Amino acid sequence: MHIEKEVKYDFSDVLIKPKRSYYTSRKEVDLERKFKFKWSDLSWNGIPVVASNMDTVGTINSAKVLSKHNTLTCLHKFHNAEELNKIPNSIKKNIAITIGIAEGLQILHELGDNIKHFNFICIDVANGYTEQFSDFIKQVRSEFEDKIIIAGNVCTPEMTEQLILSGADIVKVGIGGGSACLTRNVAGVGIPQLSAVIDCSDAAHGIGGMVMSDGGCTCSGDISKAFGANADFVMLGGLLAGHDENSGAITENKITGEKTVEFYGMASSTALDKYYSDKKGKDYKASEGKLVKIPYKGALEDTLLDLLGGVRSTCTYIGAKKIKDISKCTTFVCVNNQLNNVFV
Repeated sequence: MHIEKEVKYDFSDVLIKPKRSYYTSRKEVDLERKFKFKWSDLSWNGIPVVASNMDTVGTINSAKVLSKHNTLTCLHKFHNAEELNKIPNSIKKNIAITIGIAEGLQILHELGDNIKHFNFICIDVANGYTEQFSDFIKQVRSEFEDKIIIAGNVCTPEMTEQLILSGADIVKVGIGGGSACLTRNVAGVGIPQLSAVIDCSDAAHGIGGMVMSDGGCTCSGDISKAFGANADFVMLGGLLAGHDENSGAITENKITGEKTVEFYGMASSTALDKYYSDKKGKDYKASEGKLVKIPYKGALEDTLLDLLGGVRSTCTYIGAKKIKDISKCTTFVCVNNQLNNVFV
């Protein structure tokens, strides 16, 4: 047993300190960024905000909206090859096909020649700390050398490095921080998200890789904090759920008229029963996610523009003209009275 005494921070523990800025309008801020990757020869230019690979978020209809604004969607892994092949080629460059170890490479092989239109592959598991996972990343890299590979989830620098050295271009960082995730409660495992991103991004950038902050964003300010912590991409779940383009039944309260939509974690009992009800293991698996009802939000595009507007506003407060400059201009101020300090 070992206890680390260094304080770790969540997004709620800090604010970003404002600084003198020459920019008076959010229109002056450039949120697009061109990326080159460690292993893939492909490049990608866009706004590095990502829809999560949850079946109530990462849908094809969501991708059609998000791609219009040059943001990225990690589709949930329960789309079949026929559905993926019907996606317009014009937006496939902004879509990641998500796979797990259990499904293996079958879906990628079933796409046939159409796989060439997709730039991203997202390899997603709940626990990214197994040797099997690292070996699987190596296998995918060997078969699809040209693709941009996203892999996770982990929350420590050592494993971030391992996944990159195994062939991942981008590592998804975050365990237990999602609004529909119960891993920290059920398993007692995780690291506060802000500190996880700071530590893992430092490790990734040191060997030419990148990180995608996954989980913990409850508002546009948290997105900015993730970029301030040196995240290259920020993945959103609950913030992009509850819209017309997401899946999930809309229910209306007959008395108040309030509309709500179901949103659940992919390790929740709801998801396990939906996709794995005929498989073994239910007797030893614990649900690490929950089902929640969130307010119906209408059109996804309206929410996206509002969130991006918030990030633009952050930039004008700290003097960052480009999204990649946010981390250079960020000083975090600790707002937790028990952890009262300032750090850059």
